Amino acid sequence: MCHCLDCQRRTGSAFGIAVFYGRDAVSIEKGTTHTFERDSASGSRVKFHFCVRCGANVFWEPERMAGRIAVAAGAFADPNFPHPEQSVWTKDKHGWVRLPDGIPAFETNSPPRRPGS
Repeated sequence: MCHCLDCQRRTGSAFGIAVFYGRDAVSIEKGTTHTFERDSASGSRVKFHFCVRCGANVFWEPERMAGRIAVAAGAFADPNFPHPEQSVWTKDKHGWVRLPDGIPAFETNSPPRRPGS
């Protein structure tokens, strides 16, 4: 779960939620995407992929996490999807947002993950 101002603008919500996978584990089965690339709040580049039919932000490729790909949790359209495992950029979090009990929270980025984790 990311509360940075860029994710707030991108989603039109108070935060964005990403599900991270190894890049080799994700493939597009059909269709194409349009892309948009920009700097992230952490200063590294990120490339977003949008559905050409509906404009939804489906997945993104953060340069900062070279071996990972982020899929928008909303793309799964599953109300029973598990809650986020961490919350980042909480310095920009809206005061009314309450985080799930016990999840790690970071004012900016979380510490980098080790390869394979």
